[in-house]
Amino acid sequence: MGAHHHHAGHGHGHAHEHGHAHGHVHAHDAGGAGDPHDQHAVGGGRKMRAFRVSIGLNAALVAAQLAAGLWLGSVALVADAVHNAMDVLGLVLAWFAARLALRRPDARHTYGMARSTILAAMANAGLVLAACGALAWESLGRLLEPHPAPPGLWVMGVAAVALVVNAVSAALFWRGSHADLNERGAFLHLAGDAAVSLGVVVAGLGLWLTGWAWLDPATGLAIALVVAWSGYRLLRESLDLALDAVPRGIDLAAIRAALLAEDGVLGVHDLHVWPLSTTVTALTVHLEHDGRRDADRLLAAVHDLLAARFGIRHTTVQLELVACGRRC
Repeated sequence: MGAHHHHAGHGHGHAHEHGHAHGHVHAHDAGGAGDPHDQHAVGGGRKMRAFRVSIGLNAALVAAQLAAGLWLGSVALVADAVHNAMDVLGLVLAWFAARLALRRPDARHTYGMARSTILAAMANAGLVLAACGALAWESLGRLLEPHPAPPGLWVMGVAAVALVVNAVSAALFWRGSHADLNERGAFLHLAGDAAVSLGVVVAGLGLWLTGWAWLDPATGLAIALVVAWSGYRLLRESLDLALDAVPRGIDLAAIRAALLAEDGVLGVHDLHVWPLSTTVTALTVHLEHDGRRDADRLLAAVHDLLAARFGIRHTTVQLELVACGRRC
């Protein structure tokens, strides 16, 4: 049995008569990004700043909304403040998970703490759904038992401030939301808050112009349903990741076909792809080859293929000569 490890710029290997090799292929770039185990750390400074700024802005917003809602007697503003408070909790969870993800692996946690981002995304999804349920319940109650309409102009003004704060906070996570489920959870929280605030602005305008008290709860109920759908999708995706499902956007059949097309590869089996975190994907596979190519060169070619075409850089590849059969 021989072990072949390929690192950018150096490598070593030992041949063995049994004709198979284990290749653990990792990459280290010249810029010092580090081991692919720690790819989640790339952009960590931007991410941490986004969390800190968003938590500070939204905590101040919750205090202001709650004070204004109690002073004006607006249940809509108080409900929006409670909703925002739950989202501040969600942001704190996501921020804490992002900090854990930056820790390097140790003897007990050999993959590091990056998987905490998946748990945070799941918790955020639960908070989104809980907040939407509370908002829908309050809206239905106000539709069934109408309350006196609060001053629409004041409601509109306070909600407009909340809209700006939430929109700015969501924009801080827009770039990272495409690649990081944890950041996507934070973005959905804040975008949902902005939508809720926009609905309260519209309701306040309607209250000011018409005095129709039912506009407030009707708008709240509609927004709750829209945001709940986004929360459901986030929960479903985070559950998939927690169960080691193949991450969205990765085609297992396409990976298998690409590996089989590599020169010298005759068979592919025990192919597994799973998430290490919301940003890092791992792959293990056994490749049957004909022995014509040098093992280290074949491992390097497979690594480059998986990194370039599928964005997977944490790979463990076992090479097996065809003569070895499935005993390897």
